[in-house]
Amino acid sequence: MSATALPAGWRRGNIRHFAAMKTGHTPSRSVSAYWDKTSIPWFTLADVWQLRDGRRTYLGETASQISELGLANSAAELLPAGTVVLSRTASVGFTGIMPRPMATSQDFWNWVCGDELLPEYLNFQLRSMAPQLRGLNMGSTHQTIYKADAAAIEVVVPPVPEQRAIVDFLNRETARIDTLIDEQQRLIDLLRERRKSVIEIGTGWDGLVREGWSSQRLSWIFRSTASGTTPSNEDIVYSAGAEIPWVTTGELRESVIVDTERGVTSQVLDRYSALKLHPAGSLLIAMYGATIGRMAILGVDAASNQACCALVGPTGVIAEFVQYSLVAAKPHLLLEAAGGGQPNINQDKIRSFRIPVPPVAEQHGIVAYLDEQTAKIDVLIAETERFIDLALERRSALIDSAVTGQTVLRAEVA
Repeated sequence: MSATALPAGWRRGNIRHFAAMKTGHTPSRSVSAYWDKTSIPWFTLADVWQLRDGRRTYLGETASQISELGLANSAAELLPAGTVVLSRTASVGFTGIMPRPMATSQDFWNWVCGDELLPEYLNFQLRSMAPQLRGLNMGSTHQTIYKADAAAIEVVVPPVPEQRAIVDFLNRETARIDTLIDEQQRLIDLLRERRKSVIEIGTGWDGLVREGWSSQRLSWIFRSTASGTTPSNEDIVYSAGAEIPWVTTGELRESVIVDTERGVTSQVLDRYSALKLHPAGSLLIAMYGATIGRMAILGVDAASNQACCALVGPTGVIAEFVQYSLVAAKPHLLLEAAGGGQPNINQDKIRSFRIPVPPVAEQHGIVAYLDEQTAKIDVLIAETERFIDLALERRSALIDSAVTGQTVLRAEVA
């Protein structure tokens, strides 16, 4: 907290002058009685998702509970309603208020406010300090806010009546902003649904039969398929200016790839038999994990890792049409995926997958239309996302202004 001049009656001081510092603990997992007949809400990192967007004040239901026996036989404490929690490990700097007596794991610093500090006000203040709090986390492997740093946090505390006025003001104004953000997010959802529908209709995935179209396996309309491999670290060039671009699935974003973050040399390409050079115009599809089904067209000759399938040499089709068709068909393609935690599709399943195919001349017209329509929708989505970003900035600025006693905002609150 910067040492700017404060309004009359406001104080700046160590957080422990105004709130008792507590933490939590995890009862032994080896004692089943600590986890049987549980009744005590136990807030852990599994629950931090509730606080990530900064819009939720009170903690919700917890993923886990502990028993009274588990509480009694660990360093965890049953903390009172109104305790302010601050996540201190892994997900650092997220805050909320306990709506009822609860315990936490050791991943939190918890603040039990005294008579001079309202929990709702402290919660807003800690949220305004989130960037500084995240800067306190130390250690590259196990990131955390250590006790000494948490104990040294400074807060700015106005008289309690002003705290109440500030909290009321911020609750009212942030609720207005949140409503506006929700409206804009619904607009984005509608635009994305519109984009999906336009592509489905344009590529024949709307269930209607079209004269002159035929159902074609991908193996019939591409000369071949290929994949790639991951060379050893010393054989990868970590530069966009590498001799031969090397594509990973993270770079497949329904666009044209003209450069990559990493690459290889022609000598490395020759040494690895599984490393293939895919020609420009090839359509790449991600086969594994979280990126499964993502695509891009190569704008340059490039190699790829083993998670990419390259459809090479389009015959009787243009790659841009097939890409749009597979975007529309992604739910159907994913039905072919095998595996649990890391589903995947293989080249055989991709080769045998069928899509509706119109004559080439019609494909060109469809691609031009879809390029135009999706570009318009993408612009609207980007503008709406920017509006949301500005609203979030406004929200943060309001909170920061209120809890630092800036004159104009205090006049509005009063």
